[in-house]
Amino acid sequence: MIGALATFLALGSVGWWKQDLVQEQYHWRVAMGPRVLTAEQEMEKAAKPGSSIQECENGCPEMIVVPAGSFMMGSEQGESDEKPVHKVTFAKPFAVSKYEVTFAEWDVCAAAGACQPASDSFWGRDRRPVINVSWYQAQRYAEWLSRLTGKKYRLLTEAEWEYAARAGTTTKYFWGDDVGKGNANCDRCDSEWDNKQTAPVGSFKANPFGLHDLHGNVWEWTQDCLNKSYAGAPDDGTAWTTVCRKRSIKTHATLSSGRDQT
Repeated sequence: MIGALATFLALGSVGWWKQDLVQEQYHWRVAMGPRVLTAEQEMEKAAKPGSSIQECENGCPEMIVVPAGSFMMGSEQGESDEKPVHKVTFAKPFAVSKYEVTFAEWDVCAAAGACQPASDSFWGRDRRPVINVSWYQAQRYAEWLSRLTGKKYRLLTEAEWEYAARAGTTTKYFWGDDVGKGNANCDRCDSEWDNKQTAPVGSFKANPFGLHDLHGNVWEWTQDCLNKSYAGAPDDGTAWTTVCRKRSIKTHATLSSGRDQT
């Protein structure tokens, strides 16, 4: 009886899986409005730093192509998990969401039945960054986008996040070493949202790569495990995922989609 029950459940799962795919494709083509580019247009955008990529009219995050290059990751003045400072090199460009993934984008995934609805904690939805999302839920969102678009969406690695946040600068923040006023949403940043609620994405100026809110607003998951130091960390920007008990988070957003460029 146990074997028979298991077989029926497996067959039932296959049937529902096929139905879900049909529903997803209908939602993708009717509600989200995919944008179709030629292979030449895709290659041109992928190779040009600063290019904007958005796979559909409704619900797809806008991605910005970040250039290949090297940077020194970590800080000798920081905590132990920020040491040692080490050189990381990205051999190819990659694309990063221009803004923190918003409730408007997440809610499209939830409406399609692929993501769990997320609470906004009464801070507001629409163009505010999605919050109260687990690492596994963030993975499901990226997997859903990948299925729909045929492109590889994923969480940023920790190295990609820091490279994107620094955007070629060497100061503490991309605008300088002092927090200043009105540069971000954080404690004593002198914004209208400080210590109150999240700010709508794009409320502050972009960094030199054209990305917003990499400082302040809310925390952000990365692909990496949380490690005690950078000793032995990869030098090519890939995720460090050995012996994962906790995941690394950064002070950018709950979720930021990186997209591979080939």
